[in-house]
Amino acid sequence: MSVPHSVALPCKNHLLSLLSEKEMEHLASKLTSVRTTFKQVLFTRNSPIEYVYFPCTSVFSILSFMQNGTAVEVGTVGNEGFAGIDVLIGAESATDTTICQVEGDSLRMRTSDFREAVATDTPLRRVAQRYLQAYVSQMSQSVACNRLHTIEERFARWVLMTHDRVTGDEFHLTQEFLADMLGVHRPSVSLVASAFQQAGLIKYTRGNLAILNRVGLEAASCECYKNVKGQFERLLGLARS
Repeated sequence: MSVPHSVALPCKNHLLSLLSEKEMEHLASKLTSVRTTFKQVLFTRNSPIEYVYFPCTSVFSILSFMQNGTAVEVGTVGNEGFAGIDVLIGAESATDTTICQVEGDSLRMRTSDFREAVATDTPLRRVAQRYLQAYVSQMSQSVACNRLHTIEERFARWVLMTHDRVTGDEFHLTQEFLADMLGVHRPSVSLVASAFQQAGLIKYTRGNLAILNRVGLEAASCECYKNVKGQFERLLGLARS
């Protein structure tokens, strides 16, 4: 359950909202508000992690790159968690590349400060470990989803997950970026987006995607969306609406 804080942060991250006022008073001075822009690279595979990011209105994508330069999304992070999870398990460098997929605001903490804050059995370490479990659940569900479900179902799931993490019903996403997220060619994304638009579920124009029928999108999605949503609610007490 979220705890009301007298500590005023520039923006809200749900994971941090699980901490007590006393803990937030301790961490507030170590958090800096930053604007993360579309396609901004936060971490690069095998490179040192300088900062840990707690998204507020931004959404990040964790990408695995192949030798030919193609990329597939292996995870996403929004205002429910934090980016830089490798640091939590003691890593010095990033396992994969992380970029900003939806521009917005985030809170940033130096990696050294984060390591110090989770070095012992602190409240931040406990909630971060619960988030790690939910994140791993998301990744494993995505593997099964990419193998077993149609592009239409995966498209709906991905749009719903992004909608959960942004403010309002509109966000900017190019077809090229959606193709990377879903691991398909751009023409496939164009066909699916057009079909969903004709069905009145979304409006998609020049990279701007608007949700028109949330209930219809949930019906078009596979079971994976609800499964992942349930894990986050169970582990973090977050009602993803």
